[in-house]
Amino acid sequence: MTTIAVTTWSLEQTAPTDLLPAVAPGGDVRVVRSEVPSPEFSRFLYTSVGGDILWTDQLHWSYARWLEHLERPGVETWVAYDRGTPAGYVELEAQDDGVVEIAHFGLLPAFRGRRIGGHLLSYGTARAWDLADRWAGLAPTKRVWLHTCSKDGEHAMANYQRRGFKLFDTKVEEEAVAAAPGPWAGAFPV
Repeated sequence: MTTIAVTTWSLEQTAPTDLLPAVAPGGDVRVVRSEVPSPEFSRFLYTSVGGDILWTDQLHWSYARWLEHLERPGVETWVAYDRGTPAGYVELEAQDDGVVEIAHFGLLPAFRGRRIGGHLLSYGTARAWDLADRWAGLAPTKRVWLHTCSKDGEHAMANYQRRGFKLFDTKVEEEAVAAAPGPWAGAFPV
């Protein structure tokens, strides 16, 4: 089995004032909460955004497992649409003691490089800070965190830092080399 060294960086914000919002892109780009838990839609977003950057951890999840995850209090999916077409998403996941993880964030390959990512990350981070306003019983957000790795897009780390996220941990681990899962061969722009 062939392996590669993968560096994972963890970043955080510890106050809402840490957020440095991006300028909204021109055109008809909207960010909308996907309020109805839909395993089909969430799996579509996960594979479409992460297919070329080796997101594989959730590919084996059953329909029931996806639904269980999506129905948890404090799990939200916010989707960016460019002229009505899904362009990317951010998934928030409430954790204990007022901590919110940005569990997934990214754009479909065809929408990268259009200034949508900074806007979506800004919007999603702001929603992480006000998550408790939408969920009775959740503690107010005290910290928002995420991780990115050396397999992610080349601009990921810079985008997080431009939005005010600060590095708090770095790990390097060996991982088995895996083929990109799709969505299908040749689907990604070169």
